[in-house]
Amino acid sequence: MRDLRSQVQAPSSGLQNPMQTDTTQSVDGVERPDFADMLKSAVDNVNSLQKDATSLAQAYERGEDGVDLPQVMIGLQKSSVSFEAMTQVRNKLVDAYEKIMNMPI
Repeated sequence: MRDLRSQVQAPSSGLQNPMQTDTTQSVDGVERPDFADMLKSAVDNVNSLQKDATSLAQAYERGEDGVDLPQVMIGLQKSSVSFEAMTQVRNKLVDAYEKIMNMPI
């Protein structure tokens, strides 16, 4: 508490401007990524898992060497689970947005 009070009272406390436009936020020296960047990377990860699973399934259907059925099934399950998780996150975000919009002012 005393450290925080001394930082607030000090004229050159070294704290960053709260109106900064960086994509990362720094609090107590810890870098935190922007929410939009985190969401975009999660969507990109789900997309890459789905593309990998599709390419594995097509390679198995063509009969290529080195692609076996358990590998294909694991890839398909990974993409399915990640897509389902992303859908649940989207549903929670939409629900939170609707609750905020329905709050009385």
